[in-house]
Amino acid sequence: MPHFQLIWQQAAVLAGVFAVVGVLVPPLVRQSQVAGRRWFEVVTAGAREGAVVMVLFTIWQIAGGLALTRVAGAFERAHAILRVERWLPLPSELTVQHWVLPHPDLVRAMNTFYLYVHINSITIFLIWLFLRHRDRYPWARNALVLLTGPCLLVQMIPVAPPRMLADAGFVDTAIAYGQSIYGPFGSGLADQLSAMPSVHVGWSLLIAFVVIRVSTSRWRWLILAHPLVTTFVVVATANHFWLDGIVAAGILAVALPVATLAESWLAPRRGGARAAAQLEPLTGTVSVDSATLAG
Repeated sequence: MPHFQLIWQQAAVLAGVFAVVGVLVPPLVRQSQVAGRRWFEVVTAGAREGAVVMVLFTIWQIAGGLALTRVAGAFERAHAILRVERWLPLPSELTVQHWVLPHPDLVRAMNTFYLYVHINSITIFLIWLFLRHRDRYPWARNALVLLTGPCLLVQMIPVAPPRMLADAGFVDTAIAYGQSIYGPFGSGLADQLSAMPSVHVGWSLLIAFVVIRVSTSRWRWLILAHPLVTTFVVVATANHFWLDGIVAAGILAVALPVATLAESWLAPRRGGARAAAQLEPLTGTVSVDSATLAG
């Protein structure tokens, strides 16, 4: 299935381009007519945030690839997760998958959802938040980092996804319908042993939480469908266990208050720096005018 996947080298180049636009360009054009324009400030601020996001994405891709060098125990851990879920007890992922397998069009739609919605939804979310709720953007971005970072650390311990457990009865729906970006185990560039925890579920929960918290639209509650559908899709397509999503939700529950505490400490300092930057050109103007008057 045709699919463009940004690799870490491309992300690193984009981070450099964004950094040039957001950091190096503003001082060069500070005295020009565009420096004070609203659109210029939005573009340069957006470029700086784009650089941060691309750097984080680069680190994510590199860290994810490192897990491929350690495959020992991945399948044993996956079977251990199944045993823990039976003990809790949690609903069987096999039961959920058996509900959807008789419906090929539904399975294809879920494969497409899994393939495209994950990255695109977080991208659209960050752009929307930056443009419509700029004051809340740093808090949400920090929460995203605090969620994704620990997820990456846990993913360094390889765990096979359920779709690889054919002996347990799971079906890899993406391969069955020719929609997989992974291919058979051992092929392709994507990391196939990062099932625990589910970043798909974690990001979808973060999106829903932030949208409900910052938006004032009466339709904002519809965003709850996003994590519900995402969780159902990743389980029904055998890409994740229930516990993968539960662990991601637990990490998010810690990341959100930490991000709030960090923002309460950083916001006053960020505001002071911004005020100083705005006063700098004014101070220069006053000194010139004073010298002129003295002459």
